[in-house]
Amino acid sequence: MPRLGLPVRTLLLPLTLALALLGGCAGGPFDAPAVGQSGDSVIARFGRPTRVVALPSGQRLQYSRQPFGQQAWMVDLDAAGRVTRAEQVLTEDGFRRIAVDRWTREDVEREFGPPAQVDAVASWSGPILNYRWRDAGGADMLYWVYLDAAGVVRRTQAGMEFRGSRSERD
Repeated sequence: MPRLGLPVRTLLLPLTLALALLGGCAGGPFDAPAVGQSGDSVIARFGRPTRVVALPSGQRLQYSRQPFGQQAWMVDLDAAGRVTRAEQVLTEDGFRRIAVDRWTREDVEREFGPPAQVDAVASWSGPILNYRWRDAGGADMLYWVYLDAAGVVRRTQAGMEFRGSRSERD
């Protein structure tokens, strides 16, 4: 039988790591809970949510991967505690729902969860909420929500996120 140049464990290590990573992605908030499922079973499966937000018809469990991840799952429960909707909201379509001059910071955080970061710059009078997300083409993106001093959304903007840039390493 011919011998391979490398030990078998050296060849299997990358495959084992890849399978472990794929297995880790199968669970958690990446698998949407089914409509009708109990809120208790959602929490048992996915763990404690990032936030629980009161809604007129029940409550929302927020599972955010911010500040470093690019997903935020909103799981809406009815008054009986059953799932009525589960959606990953950090998307182009999701961000289009933001109503400039009408939404407040509370509205934004209810719909998208906590931001990855909150910035302040001299050329803007209020805070700027930063959300990390990935567009449909797979590009790493940032979405900025500009609030005025009263906390009202005055402007939004999407832009590329350049991870590993020199400024991030320094």
